[in-house]
Amino acid sequence: MKAVFYSKYGDQGVLEYGDQPDPRVGPDTVLIEVKAASVNPVDWKVMAGYLDGALTAHFPVIPGWDVAGVVLQPGPAVTEFSAGDEVMGYVRMDTVGQGTFAEQVAAPVRTLSRKPANLSWEEAATVPLTGLTALQTLDALDVGTGDTVLVHNGAGGVGTFGIQIARARGARVIATASERNHDFLRGLGAEPLTYGEGIAERVREIAPDGVSAVVDFVGGEDWRASLDVLSQAGRVASIADADVKEHGGRYIFVRPVAADLSTLAELIEAGDVKPVLAETYPLERAAEAFAANMDGHTRGKIAITLT
Repeated sequence: MKAVFYSKYGDQGVLEYGDQPDPRVGPDTVLIEVKAASVNPVDWKVMAGYLDGALTAHFPVIPGWDVAGVVLQPGPAVTEFSAGDEVMGYVRMDTVGQGTFAEQVAAPVRTLSRKPANLSWEEAATVPLTGLTALQTLDALDVGTGDTVLVHNGAGGVGTFGIQIARARGARVIATASERNHDFLRGLGAEPLTYGEGIAERVREIAPDGVSAVVDFVGGEDWRASLDVLSQAGRVASIADADVKEHGGRYIFVRPVAADLSTLAELIEAGDVKPVLAETYPLERAAEAFAANMDGHTRGKIAITLT
């Protein structure tokens, strides 16, 4: 099969496009014909070797954890899916090696759900990692009706999902972003604020009683400053800074949970959540997609298409 892969750690320059062995189908895995994948910051961080102490790499590594595609062959113990089913998944393993930037991938059943019928392949591929991250972060803080939530990095891949999911659950959402993205955030249902120095004062101007929850999707100092406007101690979570635990908060590293993926699919089909697709690249131009993602200014998600 054709795939994008790298044989050593480095930047996007180590990526190659060529032939790789077809994946093996285990008892509880599903062989998928990949229609689209998407790029996440963790993909290039793994490629750079930043997670080498946490995840063993089996070179050559095919990157990618997000996928949307069609089931070609279910493993012999699989009852959840049949050949021809359209699925999406967050195909994260305990090691890195067999990723989704390929014509086929063998995905454990626990990483998959059905693809929402109202999404394109590229849109569906942008959902799993970022959508699950947002959902699991909000779940950790039990965000719902009556809450005022401060979302840091609202225009990023995770932030766009976080805003929409929180709004669907009845929360008021205040979100930070650069000024050029403020109208975009309003379109998602958030009240925008510029990030950076003075963030606590700007929050108080529109929420004098403070916020009941803070979700940090970017790291840096803003979430710490936000503790001054947090009305309910401990209702803070970060996906970027484990030091949040020292303040009674939650550090979130997204998990592949099929039931959570199904929840996202239901929200999307109900029209409550819509993925934000920024750009698409063909598989053979994955290095360009990585470079665009590493720039850090993408609104929404970048997809890799094989259709």
